[in-house]
Amino acid sequence: MSMLIKSSILKTVRVAAVTSAPTRPVAASWAARFYSTENNNKDTKDEKTSSSPAAAEAGSDAKTDAAPSTESAEKSEKSVHEEALAAKDKQLAEVKDRLLRTLADMENLRQRTAKEVANTKDYAIQKFAKDLLDTADILAMAIKNVPAEEIAETSTNAHLKNLHTGVSMTRDELLKTLKRYGVESFDPLNEKFDPNMHQANFQVPMPGKEPGTVFDVQKIGFMIKGRVLRPAQVGVVQSTD
Repeated sequence: MSMLIKSSILKTVRVAAVTSAPTRPVAASWAARFYSTENNNKDTKDEKTSSSPAAAEAGSDAKTDAAPSTESAEKSEKSVHEEALAAKDKQLAEVKDRLLRTLADMENLRQRTAKEVANTKDYAIQKFAKDLLDTADILAMAIKNVPAEEIAETSTNAHLKNLHTGVSMTRDELLKTLKRYGVESFDPLNEKFDPNMHQANFQVPMPGKEPGTVFDVQKIGFMIKGRVLRPAQVGVVQSTD
């Protein structure tokens, strides 16, 4: 009886050993995995906790480094814009100066052109008028060479008187026509000799007269628009010193 009990107990123990033997490693494996996962999570949290101040400091340093860099870039860009603006202002000033100079040159050219046109118009008949002066001189010579007694009222030489009157009228009309076109005559008798307006043909010492005075006019002078067309041909009193 006892032997039967012992054998059943041994069988039970063996069955229990066989049945429980695989269970323990599986439980141990799951426990190991659990503890490993927990430890890994803890280590990860510790790393995050330990690394977060460093990361924060690194980020702060990066932001601090980025701020001066941005400010430097802005200053550099501003400097470039200011230089470009200064260059444009200088270019604008140069263009304005050239424009003003061009306008001044154009105004001077316009005034010179207008003056030249006016001078051309005023002195256009200069050569023609100068050629007519010889005719005026001939008429004046003809009138001057007629004896005064022959043209007096008591003279009976009517033909000579009429001829003298006609020649005088012709000369006067010629001078009036020249005057209408700006050509005027001048007679410097008893005036001070002026080399710009007079041509001295001879000099004679004359007591009682001031030296340098015009005492004889052989040909009267003519001017056109204030310019000497022909100087008067005169005789001048010579100095006795």
